[in-house]
This record gives sequence, C-alpha cells and structure tokens, in this order.
Amino acid sequence: MDWAANSGFKTFKDVEPKSMMDMAMIPIVDPVDIGLGSSEQGNSTPSTKPRKKTMTSVYLKFFETASDGKSRRCKFCGQSYSIATATGNLGRHLSNRHPGYDKSGDVVTSPAPQSAIVARKHQPQSQSKASQLDYNHINWLLVKWLVLASLPPATLEEKWVANSYKFLNPSVQLWSSEEYKSTFFEVFQSMQEVVRLSLEQVSSKVSITLEFWTSYEEISYMSVTCHWIDESWSFQKMMLDICHIPYPCGGAEIYHSLVKVLRSYNIENRVLSCTYDNSQSAMHAYLDGQKVGPFCYIPCSAHILNLIINDGLRTTKPVIVKIREFAMGLNASAEMAEDFAEFTAAYQELCWKMPLDTSTRWSGNYQMLDIVCKASKSMDAVIRKYETLGSRMLLSSAEKNAVSHVHRYLEPFYKTTNNMCTDKLPTVGLVLFFMDHISETIAACRDSHLYPESLKNAAKEMAEKVRGYNSQVCNIIIYMTAILDPRIKGELFPESLNSDNFLDEARTHFIRNYSTTHFPSIAGGYSAQEMDEGCNVSFAEEIARKKRRANMSSATDELTQYLSEPPAPLATDVLEWWKVNSMRYPRLSLMARDFLAVQAVAVAPEELFCGKGDEIYKQRFCMPHGSTQTLLCLRSWLQSGMKMKYKSTEIDFDRLMELATSASAADNSAHGSEKKQKH
Repeated sequence: MDWAANSGFKTFKDVEPKSMMDMAMIPIVDPVDIGLGSSEQGNSTPSTKPRKKTMTSVYLKFFETASDGKSRRCKFCGQSYSIATATGNLGRHLSNRHPGYDKSGDVVTSPAPQSAIVARKHQPQSQSKASQLDYNHINWLLVKWLVLASLPPATLEEKWVANSYKFLNPSVQLWSSEEYKSTFFEVFQSMQEVVRLSLEQVSSKVSITLEFWTSYEEISYMSVTCHWIDESWSFQKMMLDICHIPYPCGGAEIYHSLVKVLRSYNIENRVLSCTYDNSQSAMHAYLDGQKVGPFCYIPCSAHILNLIINDGLRTTKPVIVKIREFAMGLNASAEMAEDFAEFTAAYQELCWKMPLDTSTRWSGNYQMLDIVCKASKSMDAVIRKYETLGSRMLLSSAEKNAVSHVHRYLEPFYKTTNNMCTDKLPTVGLVLFFMDHISETIAACRDSHLYPESLKNAAKEMAEKVRGYNSQVCNIIIYMTAILDPRIKGELFPESLNSDNFLDEARTHFIRNYSTTHFPSIAGGYSAQEMDEGCNVSFAEEIARKKRRANMSSATDELTQYLSEPPAPLATDVLEWWKVNSMRYPRLSLMARDFLAVQAVAVAPEELFCGKGDEIYKQRFCMPHGSTQTLLCLRSWLQSGMKMKYKSTEIDFDRLMELATSASAADNSAHGSEKKQKH
C-alpha cells in the first residue's frame, strides 16, 4: 500500500551562483555570532625544509602531560598512558588510531586553551585553501542535515559524534549547540522574509490550513500553511509559521495566535477560508463557534473520515493485533517471508510485497484485514511450521468471519482514502462526492441483515459523525467551491448543499465581486449623474450604455452557461481545465482561482492514513521547544524548493560539495607525489 506523497509546494527559482572569488556561497561572519571562524590563522609554516620528526616531537605535539606528572593524554581521543610508556608505543597509537595525524597541517583539537601547531610540508597555496574550505564549512553541511532530519542541535553534543569527525580529520571543530541555534534563528528570519515577499506577489485570494499537536514537553503547537493558485494555474502552498499556543490553549488563544501570523505576512484581509484538523474537537468547536474573522472555518474531512473508519474497526481491533504480530514476524525473518511466498504461490493467494505495512494507521490496519481475507491458508501454514509463533496466533473461524465482514464493509472506505492520497488535488467538490458515497455505504450496512449487530451498531456511530460533518460544511463558501470544480458542478455533491438559495447567493456573489473586476464602469443601470443629465445624453453615450448592459448580462451568463454544460470526466485535471477554458470564462475563472484553493483537508491524506504519519508524529513529539519553530519551518521551506539563506547570502551546498571533492582530489594528488619522491 504504497501511497506516494504529493508535493505541491512552491518551487523557487535558483538564484544565479556567486563567483568563488568573493566566497559568496558562505557568509564571512564573526565567529561570536555563529562560530564560523577561519582556521587558517596559526597554520603558516616557514618556507625552509621541515626537519624529520623524532619521537620527542611526537610526544610534545600530540600528547600532553597530566597535572600530576604521572600520565600522558592523547590530544585527539583523550586516551591516557603512563608517563613511563615508551615513545614507540605512543607512535603506534597515533599510527593506528589517527592515520594521517602528521599530515593534517592544522591545529590539533584539545580541551586545553593553547592549540598545538602541527608543521606540514609546503603545499601550493590554492591547494591549502581548498582543503581549508572543507573544514571551515562542515558545520553548514551539518546545519542542513539537522534541518532535513528534524534533529535538534543537542544531537551533535554527543561525545562520539565529535570523535567520529576527529577520527576522519583532527582539525574538524563542531559548533556548540547555542551557536547552531543562533544560526538556525538567523536563517529562519532570512527565509521568512523571502516567503513574505513572495506572498506580496500573489494576486488571488488565499486559504489557510491549521494543524495541531502536543510535544513531549506538553506544549501545544499550531502550524499555519498558506494555499493559493498562481496565474499559470499551478497549485502552491507554503508554510507560514509554527506557533506555540499559550495556556489554556482554547479558541481565543488559537485565534489570537493565528491573527498574529496573518498580520506578520500582511494577508489577514486576503484569506478566504481556514481548514483545521479535528485532533482537539472541543477546542475547535469553540473556535468554529466564534465565527470571528472574515473567512470561513472548515473541518478537515480526512480527520473526520479517519474517526469514522476507527469506529468501523473497533470490533476487530484485538484480532488485528494478532495479525500484526504475525506480519511483523514475516518482516523480521527472511526465511519465514520466503516460506510465506512459497505458500501463497502454492495456494494461489496473490503475491505479497515485502515488507508488509504493519503501521497502526489505516493503511496498516487494512493490510492486516487483507492478509486474513486473501491469504489465510498461507498464514495458517506458516504459523504451524514455526513453533516460535505459537498456536495462539492461529485465528478461529469466528475471528475470520468477523474480519471478513469488516473487510467487505470497509473496502469502499479504503478505495476512497486511496484515491484521496493519490489525487493530485483533492478538491472540496471531489471530497464531498466521496463523503456522500461513504454516507450511502454506512446507511446500507446499518439497514442490511447481512452484517452482525456489532457492526451495525458501529455503523450508527459512524453515521452520526457523517451528519456532523455535513452540517458543518453546509454553507455558501463550500457550495461555490464545489460547483467551480468542473467534474462536480451542481450534480455530484450531497443534496443538503443542492439548493436554489445557494445558487442564487453564488450568482449574487459572482456579480458583485467578479463580473466588474476589470470593468469598473459597469453598473446595473444608470448612475445618479446620468439620471440628472436626462435628455442631454448624447446618442453615442446611449449606445455605450447599451453595450455596458450587454456586458453585464454576459458576465451573469458565464456562470449560467458553465453550469448548463455537463460535468467533465472525473479523471480531468481541474486546474488544467480552467487554464484551457479561462478564455471562455474570463470572469468566472478569476472566481475559480480564489475558491479552488479552499482546502478540504488540513493535512496531506497520506500523512494521516499511512505510516508516513508516524515518522512525522515522532519528529514533532520529540522536538524540544527551543528548536520546534525554526527547524520545522526551515525543513518545510527547503523541501518546497527554497534555497537556504543566511542574512542576504545564499548558502550553495552543491558548491560546498564541489569544493570538498576538489580538496580531496588535491590531497590525493599531493600524497601520490610524495610517494613517488620517496621511491
């Protein structure tokens, strides 16, 4: 059940790379600010030929004597030796544990305030600088790694992480945790300004989505994401911010935090709708009840559907736990998985892709049901063959029957969620179409004699949730969004929305806000000034007024003509359809750009219904408060195609890796020359 993530983030054009001469890919900043200092100082060596190293020089340069004078400690790894240890043993330690120690040519890291300088053979200056760039900029590579992996800076405080880098090259010095935090915050502010400037260029209305979670520190957060359709009819979305919701984390606190974000981007008057998740229903009920702000609040259909599905799974949850344990055994044992494949081939019970999805999300739960319904003989055969699984794993006939009923009942739900996860743009109209089908499926189960009473009782609870959702989305904003989907129009959504009153309101809204967008002189009749002029109106002006009234009628007819045509096939790309037909409906297309950006879901469906959501949950839950906003926003922006910026400078990581490769090649060439000279 591989649901590929749909990436709809805005892609920013790459900025033209800076030249190497001005070192523009990395800012030259004060080490006090972020810890990026030059390590070239103190590395200059006399031009005279260096003398051959002696064991005494090894002792002086790479080991330090303890304060009690009884031991020596390696400056690379901290290994201690008795003061009586022969210098030959010290030399073997350096050769075995720190190969290349006499070639580093850099300051040896040590807790001591003074740095020991290691002399090195003279190299061409360009080669030396190439090597230095790698050492200076490794912290920037770690910055990107921490961001994309969603790991706090404290990760690098682990002693053996630093030792691993020093093993590769003793000159590597990592920034402190506070220096990484300072850098993250500076980069966050720089990139946030880029987002703000990009939103200033958006000419249409925007919609926002809110997602809530609580961290291990029991701190509540809200992510705010902006959605819009650009002038080329491409869907765009961009993370705006991640806010800490202050105690008591109620509707008022949420609203004030939201308004603060919208005002910081100067879009508070351009928001058409706000779609929120349902993870904290009481909080959102209060938020929805306020009806504050000029936009419409919409519950997330994916969260509602997930709650409905969980009601349907409730009767078989104990059985699913047993099946999951069996599936985890298959994933852990190659031998067991091979036997399972042989049995399924022999019993003709399909071909199963390994590893099986054992997540506790909907995709994993449905696969557990699938195994019992489509490979029960193979499952029983594997359990009987392997005593480690135990006979307790065998399912009884009653358990298999219960699973079969639930599997048959929930199959339409799986097809619906699968479509939502793979659809490029799950519009409000399409989601309403699916939810209407779900409602019919639930009603059929509730009224059928083919299902057990336990499942029919669950269907009653599921029906209550569907009715609650329908009551919340029964408004004019949802209606206008649905009919502007050319696949849906006025035919394929619930009867509760299909009313003449809504159609009249939609037509009024269109005429008032869109029919005169590019024709400000158009009016429903004569103006007050024209009425005063009376008979003084010229013949030409009278003709012009007739033309204007004709244009007004044409504007009104755009909506009527659009709705009179049959819906497009469900496989149609909605945005591509409007891009092609915008010339036919020049005014209505402006309205479509605004309303089709309204979101039916607050979170990507694949993050809610499949195992991908578990990873996101763990990253958010484990993130400390000091890093949550900066790291998670930066990760979202980088994944959207933005370039990392520090103040006004773009960090070109591709160039950094090119420099590292060049430095490595130069070092290898130099070492090869030394070997030839020795021979």
